[in-house]
Amino acid sequence: MNLKVFIINAFAKTSKGGNPAGVVLNADNLSVKDMKKTASILGLSETAFVMKSDCADFKVRFFTPNNEVDLCGHATIGTFSVLLNEGCISVGCYTQETKAGVLKVEVKADASIMMEQNKPKFYETVDKKEIAKSLNIKHSDIVEDLPIQIVSTGLRDIIIPIKNIKILDEIKPSIDQVAEISRKYDVGGYHIFTLDSSRKEDAYCRNFAPLYGINEESATGTSNGALACYLYKHKKFRNKDFVFEQGYAMNMQSEILVILNVVGDEITAVKVGGKALNLISKEINL
Repeated sequence: MNLKVFIINAFAKTSKGGNPAGVVLNADNLSVKDMKKTASILGLSETAFVMKSDCADFKVRFFTPNNEVDLCGHATIGTFSVLLNEGCISVGCYTQETKAGVLKVEVKADASIMMEQNKPKFYETVDKKEIAKSLNIKHSDIVEDLPIQIVSTGLRDIIIPIKNIKILDEIKPSIDQVAEISRKYDVGGYHIFTLDSSRKEDAYCRNFAPLYGINEESATGTSNGALACYLYKHKKFRNKDFVFEQGYAMNMQSEILVILNVVGDEITAVKVGGKALNLISKEINL
């Protein structure tokens, strides 16, 4: 069977930046085996499969090269960019049915996409020595006045504060140890960041998810949604709009926008978005 697939770079800050996602439209007749094989052939961090839904405008399933995940931010941005480019949708608001729930997606006039994520859930903190060892850094390279904490806006991640960009850029993690700790805490991976003031953006990030076959990812929507909530909760920012950089260590410059709705001191909504560039299509043989 020949299958048409799209590849598009989500959260791209430059023409060479962003995080490539695979997108398959009209995927209702594909089996789980077909979807897993497609994701494996493409070899991208995530591939999205778009189907009809009984409770939303679209149903979308997300697969890494070796697993299905409940939600993927960059693949959602890629999916709705492809739908817009192919004339399936126009500017406006839509809903997508995912394994993380039915979530809203806004398509803006400038072709940027903003997706709703779940309200944040804050879980346990993790020992800094355990994390430092797996990242091959010193305990003192981690920020003292912020916790290492598991946070989710759809997917659980370990949020890790690093003192400066130099340390963060030079990190060479033990991939096996990161995968082992991710499995231990039932998380997607590590989202490490710095608030180093030498950058104009709010935070500079890297993401490691080897448990899902992704040693490093250049732009991660769900993790950055969780990061914005973490920073707001721990009072590092009182603003509600964030701009995060990611992918620079991979020479794939990415920019992720996050908007929080806050009532009182409670985060009531999380939106993550950006633009997608460099759309291509090709056929693969299943």
